Amino acid sequence: CKADLLCDFLKYNTADNLYLVGDIIDGWQMKKRAYFPQAHINVIRRVLTRSKRGTNVVYITGNHDEFLRRYSGMSFGNIHLVDEYVHHTPDGKKLWVIHGDAFDGVVCNQKWLAVVGDWAYENLLRLNVVINHVRKLFGKDYWSLSAYLKYKVKKAVAFIDDFERTLARECKKRGYQGIVCGHIHHPDIYDIDGITYGNSGDWVESCSALVEHADGQLEVIRWRQLDRELQLAET
Repeated sequence: CKADLLCDFLKYNTADNLYLVGDIIDGWQMKKRAYFPQAHINVIRRVLTRSKRGTNVVYITGNHDEFLRRYSGMSFGNIHLVDEYVHHTPDGKKLWVIHGDAFDGVVCNQKWLAVVGDWAYENLLRLNVVINHVRKLFGKDYWSLSAYLKYKVKKAVAFIDDFERTLARECKKRGYQGIVCGHIHHPDIYDIDGITYGNSGDWVESCSALVEHADGQLEVIRWRQLDRELQLAET
């Protein structure tokens, strides 16, 4: 993960509500080895500082941090641990905030396959590091091999489309006007049969967040790209 970029984002952006939409702590990896460097601790400190200053922090549990679901419903000051949440927008809409793994057939019914997929994804990310080290030597921007493959393989594209539409149908059934989720690491906002679908992405590749403006409008911010543009503007 790009913990330094996430820490930077939290430093320069404030909000009344901060939603952590699952998989914040990777319990699957922590079972293999304890790995919690200073950069990760800095992120936690940023979140705690936000909560102390009045931000309502809602931690939505995901499949990688499912070990926290046994504590769902607990609150620690302004920090609330839940499996799902309903956010009310300034223009009167109700957004269903959920990680989304409960609507992933692979995670629910074939967890071994999800673990294998996670292993493959982890190794693709390692390969990304090598590829982008070479690209940097030639003055080229970051490029993700894993993201490229994910959005080019037909089965992966079909899975993403099915996942999004399944969530939208459930959202409409519950009487909500929109959904905010994560899980598939694909940041996007668009309309599905009258339901606003929003995915916040991740802080591994896209380094993105889903933000709400004062008028209720939603927008995806890609912090890696914006941070680079700001640095170029300063020079």
